[in-house]
Formats: sequence, structure tokens, C-alpha cells
Amino acid sequence: MSKKLVAYFSASGITAKVAENLADSIGANLFEIRPEVIYTSADLDWTNKKSRSSLEMSDPTSRPAIAKKRDNMDEYDTIFVEFPIWWYIAPTIVNAFLESYDLTGKTIIPFATSGGSGMGKTNEALKPSCTGATLLEGKVWKSTAKKEELSVWADSLACR
Repeated sequence: MSKKLVAYFSASGITAKVAENLADSIGANLFEIRPEVIYTSADLDWTNKKSRSSLEMSDPTSRPAIAKKRDNMDEYDTIFVEFPIWWYIAPTIVNAFLESYDLTGKTIIPFATSGGSGMGKTNEALKPSCTGATLLEGKVWKSTAKKEELSVWADSLACR
């Protein structure tokens, strides 16, 4: 039996609940990807081209600093990584998180919350950050996703 981790980035708290539901439903450990500098409402204003999130997302090399690393990442075989969709991809802090570890031999499963966007080019943008790992196709969930449906989805991935 493989050891699973659900790592999530939630700038406003909406994404956190889905991560908690998945971790609880599959018996995985939970880890919050927290930025060293917390995002303010002004930072998250996607309509302002000079807001922090807009500047980060317009620069594919942006890697916001993470407050704390997971100290036992080597123990996990499967890592579910959740985030809100920003500009049709994962926020660049997710790349920073993935690049912080040796992911050789691990399975990375992205999933996201979104009000209406799909995964877009998420896997294309995450793939370079997953060196040595198997990156599965991701899925978008509504913030109201229930434990049962998340569990069924996670179980279906075990067949791949």
C-alpha cells in the first residue's frame, strides 16, 4: 500500500476544504503549501495587471517563496496537489513546491478548484517541475465536492 499526501495551495480558503475532504476520504496526510508572504485581497486582484498574482502569472519563471517544506516527502509514493486555477494553469507557487523535492519515482496527481475554468494547460506548465515523476492528468472540482465523489475519483486512478 502506497503512502499518499494531499498538498494544497489555497489563497482564499476555498480550495482547502476540498483538499481536506480528499485527504480524509482516502486516508492521506495533508500539507498546506503556504507562501512566505501571504496573499492579500489586493494581491489576488486579477483585474489589476500590477497585482502580485498577475505579475507572478505573467512570468513563467516566477517561484514565490514557500514558508515551510514537508520534511518527510521521501516517504510518499503518491502526491495529490491541489490549487485554484489561475490564468488556466496552476499558480506558480505550485511549481516552486514541486521543484523543492526529488520526485523521482513518485506519482503526481494535480487537481483544482475553479468557478468555471478547466485545467487548461496545467499539466504542460507543471511537467518541467515534476522531474522523474509520473504526472497524471488533472481534474477540476467545484468547491462543494463531496468526500464520496473525491474518493471514487482517487480510487479510479489506482487502476492506471
